[in-house]
Amino acid sequence: MAKRDIIVIGASAGGIYALKELAATLPADLPASIFIVQHVAPYTTSYLPTILNFSGKLPASHAVDGESIKTGHIYVAPPDHHLLIEEDRVLVKKGPKENRFRPSIDALFRSAAYTYGPRVIGIVLTGLLDDGTSGMWSIKRLGGISVIQQPEEAMYPSMPESVQQHVEVDYVVELAQLAPLLSELIQQDVSPQPTLSGLERKRMETEVKTAMTDSAFAMNILQEGELTPLTCPQCHGSLVSIREGTIIRYRCHTGHAYTASSLLAEIKQGVEDSLWSAVRSLDEVTILMNQAAQAFDEGGNPEAAQTYWQKAEDAQQQAFKIRTIAIDEA
Repeated sequence: MAKRDIIVIGASAGGIYALKELAATLPADLPASIFIVQHVAPYTTSYLPTILNFSGKLPASHAVDGESIKTGHIYVAPPDHHLLIEEDRVLVKKGPKENRFRPSIDALFRSAAYTYGPRVIGIVLTGLLDDGTSGMWSIKRLGGISVIQQPEEAMYPSMPESVQQHVEVDYVVELAQLAPLLSELIQQDVSPQPTLSGLERKRMETEVKTAMTDSAFAMNILQEGELTPLTCPQCHGSLVSIREGTIIRYRCHTGHAYTASSLLAEIKQGVEDSLWSAVRSLDEVTILMNQAAQAFDEGGNPEAAQTYWQKAEDAQQQAFKIRTIAIDEA
């Protein structure tokens, strides 16, 4: 019978330290393949494979699009690219962002669950917000095992806490316990994959393919959820809501995806940006009015100068009020 030989790991803030500690405890003969998404800025260089190679016994490398999956190897998502799994190969694609991230933990987890079902072990480590929760739900839905880092131990507990809130977690462990647990789990025979409804399977297939390409609209992604009055903060397209157990997610026709928390964070960021843009505009009005007032004063028209100085003062007061609101929103 098949074994649990596909291990997918998601981490964000504080993840480098956690992954380094985990790599140091994994055996060199681990009969499984490991896939890691660590959130990094798109413009940075990732040294995570080098760090893992120095820390542990398993070889690690950035995944290369189309390469075959090897047992006993760690595949790391390159910056600004989704890491996905299809059949016996890895895919590295620049599809739409999920939860404001590319690479996305949810995208990796969902593709692993869709391809390998009960053979998957999902692990969520330290991180902010909730990337990984929806993907872990997919892993559980298709018969896989869910593991989270003990939130009290995590440098940033939000991600494991979110999974614990919305998904039936199988194991909550400290990092020191994770390698022994994996050695035990990968020896287990897997149960048959749960049956999905045709509608549910089609939706998961559509979402997996969306992460691979930029053709979400052509795949009728808007038919996979309930249309909402909300718009995507990135492209301003219409959003549909998708329910997974207690999780509510959103996707636009371009393919961008959000959980409720990440959508709220993005909207709040947009509000803050708009407020600071208003402050900048009012500061510019103040500068222009003062320059005009100076010109009128030097030209012998003190009444007009006074009018423009007053307008400059009004603009400055308005900018002060909006600046105060913007600071409170930050």
